[in-house]
Amino acid sequence: MNEKRTAVDLIWWIVLVLWSLAILFPLGWIFYESLKTNREFFMDVWALPQALEWANYKTAWVKYGIGNSMINTLYYVGISLVIGTFLTTLNAYALTRMEFKGRKLIWALIMLSLFLPGINALIPQYVLMRDLHLTNSLTGLIILDCLGENVFFLMLLGGFMRSLPKELEESAFIDGASIFQVFARIMLPLSVPGIVTVAIFKFLGLYNNFLGPFIYLSDQTKYTIGVSMYAANQMMQYTSDWVTMFAGVMIAMVPSVIMFVFFQRWIMEGATLGAVKG
Repeated sequence: MNEKRTAVDLIWWIVLVLWSLAILFPLGWIFYESLKTNREFFMDVWALPQALEWANYKTAWVKYGIGNSMINTLYYVGISLVIGTFLTTLNAYALTRMEFKGRKLIWALIMLSLFLPGINALIPQYVLMRDLHLTNSLTGLIILDCLGENVFFLMLLGGFMRSLPKELEESAFIDGASIFQVFARIMLPLSVPGIVTVAIFKFLGLYNNFLGPFIYLSDQTKYTIGVSMYAANQMMQYTSDWVTMFAGVMIAMVPSVIMFVFFQRWIMEGATLGAVKG
């Protein structure tokens, strides 16, 4: 049965289309300019290029160290994602499915941390990392991100696990299963949508993380993609090689775009399944 479209629906459709264009137009313009020469760019930003300069992408990959930064980012994001997601899953299971003394107090402290700006921990974290000789190290960044639990991810996955039937665990315990077996064979498979959602959000956060790598990394060969693009932007005041800079921006966007295109269904399902209990 077809629903009648009202004037309000039409207005919202127009607003959403304009909003989409406002997001897509700058991205399209950057891609368009990345295929020009610098001379064409400075002469007329709207004129068509005489030839498509795909070599700008090779220059960005080599000259601005995008290739090396991608490898560093893959190492940093990949290991942090696997270990961090596993620890978040363990924490969410312990705080939502297990009964022990002090559980409510721990949750209260976790909720209290939401009111504390994260920037307040920046100096103590840096002092601790410096004393442990973990500065200027991608491994140090991995340790920092893995052990620093994100309250939003914990609440998201915890809400999802809380919606699962308690009878599944009780039946497994009656059959003699241990806590670890219940977690690995029952809770983990059933929580895959929520875990994937958290993993996607973690990936986007880690990939776009700038402040941490910028503060802790001083060696240019260890830069992640965010810091590398910042360094390339700083070079523009001396080189004005904007078309190569635009090519680097497009390369840096590729992993995030791929992640969104292929996993957007998981994001929507995982974010809503835990919202309704039953």
